[in-house]
Amino acid sequence: MEYLGYFLSIIIGLSLGLIGGGGSILAVPILVYLFKIHPEQATSYSLFIVGITAMFGSYSHYKLGNLKIKEALIFAVPSVLSLLFVRDFIMPKIPAIIITVNEFEISKNLLIMVVFAFLMIAASLSMIRESPTKAFVNRDGTIRIAFIGLLVGFITGFLGAGGGFLIIPALLFFGNLPMKQAIGTSLLIIFINSLIGFSGDVINGSEINYKLLFTISAIALVGMFIGARLSKKIEGAKLKPAFGWFVLVMGIYIIIKEFFFK
Repeated sequence: MEYLGYFLSIIIGLSLGLIGGGGSILAVPILVYLFKIHPEQATSYSLFIVGITAMFGSYSHYKLGNLKIKEALIFAVPSVLSLLFVRDFIMPKIPAIIITVNEFEISKNLLIMVVFAFLMIAASLSMIRESPTKAFVNRDGTIRIAFIGLLVGFITGFLGAGGGFLIIPALLFFGNLPMKQAIGTSLLIIFINSLIGFSGDVINGSEINYKLLFTISAIALVGMFIGARLSKKIEGAKLKPAFGWFVLVMGIYIIIKEFFFK
C-alpha cells in the first residue's frame, strides 16, 4: 500500500502544477489510508507537503509574471490568523470521542475524515461544472477576498487543506485577476498558509516522521514540475472536470469506508 501511496503522491503535485489547487484534497486520504497515519496527524503532514510544493509552483509563476503580491497578502493575512486560531485553540479542545449513540461513536478522527469527504465532494462539483473564465470588477472585492481568506483559514486549520478550490474563484471574481494570475497567486497563498500552519504544529509538539514526510514531498514536487510543464501545453480548465470526477469518487469512498467498513 505504501508503494501505491508513493505513486499517488505524484498526483498531489500534478494537480497543483496544472490547476493551482486540489493537492491537499488528495494528500490527506493518501496519508490516512495508504500510509496509516492518524487523520489529525495527517493534516499536519498535508500542510507541509502541499506548502512546500506550492512554494516551488509559486516561484515558477513569479518568473512568468503571474504573481499578484497585494491580492495574496489581502487574502493571506486573515487566513493565517484564522488558521492559527483553529490549530492552537479549537483542535486541541475537541475530545477524542465527541459523542456516543448506542454503540456508535463519533470520534475526532471520524469527524475530520467525514468533513473532509464532504469538502472533497463540494470541491469536485465545483470542478466538474464549467467555470466561467472571465472575471468581473467588484467594488467590494477587497473585503470579500479578505472574508474568503478568513474562511479558507478555518478549512486549512481543521483539515490541512490548502483551499485552492475557494481561493481561485475568489481571485477571479473579486480580485479581477486572469486565470493564470489567479493560479499563481493561489499557490503563493497556499504556501503561506500551509507552512505557517505546519510550523505551529511543530512548535506545539506534533510528532512527525520527517523521513516519510520529505520522501512524499519530494515525489509531489516531481509531480508539480510535470504539471507545470504540461500546463504550458494543456489548459488546466480542460483537466478540471476529469480531476473533479476522480475527487468525487474518492469523497464517496471515504464516507462509505468510514461508516460501513471500519
